[in-house]
Amino acid sequence: MHRKSILPGFGLSLGITLTYATVIIVLPLAAMFLKTASLGFDEFIRVTTSSRALSAYWITFSSAALAAVIDAVIGLLLAWVLVRYRFPGRRALDALIDLPFALPTAVAGLMLVTLFAPNGWYGGLLEPMGLQVNYTQIGIVIAMAFTSLPFVVRSVQPVLEEFEGEFEEAARSLGASNIQVFARVIWPAILPAFLTGTVLSFARSLGEFGAVVFIAGNIPGMTEIVSLLIYIRLDEYNYPAAAALASVLLVASFATLLATNGLQAWQMRYAEGSR
Repeated sequence: MHRKSILPGFGLSLGITLTYATVIIVLPLAAMFLKTASLGFDEFIRVTTSSRALSAYWITFSSAALAAVIDAVIGLLLAWVLVRYRFPGRRALDALIDLPFALPTAVAGLMLVTLFAPNGWYGGLLEPMGLQVNYTQIGIVIAMAFTSLPFVVRSVQPVLEEFEGEFEEAARSLGASNIQVFARVIWPAILPAFLTGTVLSFARSLGEFGAVVFIAGNIPGMTEIVSLLIYIRLDEYNYPAAAALASVLLVASFATLLATNGLQAWQMRYAEGSR
């Protein structure tokens, strides 16, 4: 018996999908690569390997990696607390997790700058100890971690919610301690989702601009990220150089996307094998 679909027929659905993908994704990418190709190979290498560009790469990738590590730890703890405990304000905390997604990144940047200013709530406590956050790489890491935290929480949380408690009880009945139960029963089950969320957090941090640009101070060689350098090249009407720098980030993003897809495939195989 032929089952009717809610969506239009295959031909129409496929046509709409391909048209959308072409207009929104393929054409902009093609335009960027064509603009990059106009530089020529030697000029492309000169632009993408200049001392300023290399410094921006290092600041961006190292900050994104540190932010991903912070999100991995904090996100796992938040997911654990939200799933395993019931307490007043739990739903409010759960809703706040998605705030970085709903909040415009420029607003997030202004908020962080205000909090970590010398007269701000956090800055007033840190400045007397000699810790400056605004206009340093520490501020970049904090901004990236803030905007990408939900990826880890929302990746791990549903896996923990679906985890069957019988496995824990069976392990405890065999004499396993709480640490052994987590390390040998729970952790293997949530590891694929945890890694996926961490990789997504890293990818999100690589392309962050709005939240970082305010708190970084944009000092070349010290707090200048790749996204800002691309913006500067655009402001100088040097579109080929901006496209060349953007292509480097694009390649890194594609590599991260491939890693994420691989982790998701691993997660699916693990879930099917554990049934």
